Amino acid sequence: MNKNNIIPVFVPHMGCPHDCIFCNQRKITNFQDVLNEKEIFDNIDKYLLYFKNKNIPVEIAFYGGSFTGLDEELMIKYLNIAKYYINLGKVSSIRLSTRPDYINKHILDILKIYNVKTIELGVQSLNDNVLRLNERGHGASCVYEASNLIKSYNITLGLQMMVGLYGDNFESCILTAYKIASLKPDFVRIYPTLTIKDTKLEQLFYSNKYIPMNMEDTVELCKYIYIIFDYYKIPIIRLGLQSSDNISENGDIIAGAYHPAFRELVESRIYREIFKYYINKFNIKENFNVTCANSEVSKVIGNKKENVVYLYRQHNLSLSTNIHFDDANILYLNGNRIDRYDFIDYYFAKKILRRINET
Repeated sequence: MNKNNIIPVFVPHMGCPHDCIFCNQRKITNFQDVLNEKEIFDNIDKYLLYFKNKNIPVEIAFYGGSFTGLDEELMIKYLNIAKYYINLGKVSSIRLSTRPDYINKHILDILKIYNVKTIELGVQSLNDNVLRLNERGHGASCVYEASNLIKSYNITLGLQMMVGLYGDNFESCILTAYKIASLKPDFVRIYPTLTIKDTKLEQLFYSNKYIPMNMEDTVELCKYIYIIFDYYKIPIIRLGLQSSDNISENGDIIAGAYHPAFRELVESRIYREIFKYYINKFNIKENFNVTCANSEVSKVIGNKKENVVYLYRQHNLSLSTNIHFDDANILYLNGNRIDRYDFIDYYFAKKILRRINET
């Protein structure tokens, strides 16, 4: 979705009045100190030299804490640094991440002056009880108000959600995704909850008050959530935390569904659902051939060939693949042309919407 070159500027924990129970921004971003002005300039200059294709727009992104919760003078100082490069013609726009309760008309008036084009809100959940248990400091109504206000300023809106939070479950996560889709964001990010060192969630985990969702259940849940956003044509620009020195299997993760290729696990699971549906619909009894775009082959086969194993064990079918060069959403199952969105429409109506209505 994002075709800009991104220059990240991390402001970990700045602007946040407290820690949510799952949060340790210094661990997640791998930044321990806030960059001073010279370091920010040096960092931006370094990235500008690195970008080879000068035809791709460049965007400065303030990531980490809650940017609009900064002291207003400091926030404007950072915005002026970005505006310096916009005035030079080297940067086209600014994006930032913040909390829903740090958005109002006064702040948005400032951001529009400085050419802020994209705002990402950390929503995490739209269940008031889950928000309270995780000490978010605001309710679901705040998310609706902030999202609608941002859209009224014609600023691109991104919403981030988490699955497997303390007090969360399958149904509340699916309902949060459905409600987020109703807000019509321009894109979303989905993060499985990880128990990180030096957080309150770690204490709850070790006292057996918080039981993390395992990998199988997290993949299964994210399958539903992925299909919800796919159905509403809302791009998922990230699914799973990005790996870093700290966020890795041997880093600061205590527990949780972490995998460096988590998105592919979920997309592979969706392919499995597609196969199950069309095997029955076409009454496929012989070997199972899938012709797909090259980008989809690894997802069709699955991590550690899990879809190959599943088809053989459950349907006595041997999976083989061929490559075509069409749209990645088109595949052929034993010669039958399949539009993936036909399946998405079916699955949403028959499996997900019914589940939501029963919640």
